[in-house]
Amino acid sequence: QVQLVESGGGLVQAGGSLRLSCAASGRTFSEYGMGWFRQAPGKEREFVATISSGADHTYYADSVKGRFTISRDNAKNTMYLQMYSVKPEDTAIYFCAAGPGGAAYYSTDYHSWGQGTQVTVLS
Repeated sequence: QVQLVESGGGLVQAGGSLRLSCAASGRTFSEYGMGWFRQAPGKEREFVATISSGADHTYYADSVKGRFTISRDNAKNTMYLQMYSVKPEDTAIYFCAAGPGGAAYYSTDYHSWGQGTQVTVLS
C-alpha cells in the first residue's frame, strides 16, 4: 500500500488554470499506475485521467481531454494534474489513486486513495 496526499485545490475563475499534486509515500511509487478521479456534489465519483507507471501511457475522460494534462515525477514520488481552461462543471473534490502498473479507467482497479482536494470553479 501507499499513502497519498493531494494538494493544490482552491478557487479559480472559469477559463483559468490550476495544478494539482499528489505526493506518495514509500519507495515503490514508480511501480504504480496512477489516476485522478473527481466527485461533484450529488454525483458519483468519475474518472478524470490515468498514467502508467513509466508515464508512457496516458488516458483522459472526454470531458477533460485537451484541457487537462496528467504527469508524474517518479524521482519526487509525485503525480500532477495540470488543469487549463477550467469550467464550472469541473468543480469537484479531486482524488488521486494508485494501482497496478498500467493505466486504468475504473476506480475498482486502484487500491490506495488520497483524501481529496476541493476545486471550485467560479463562473
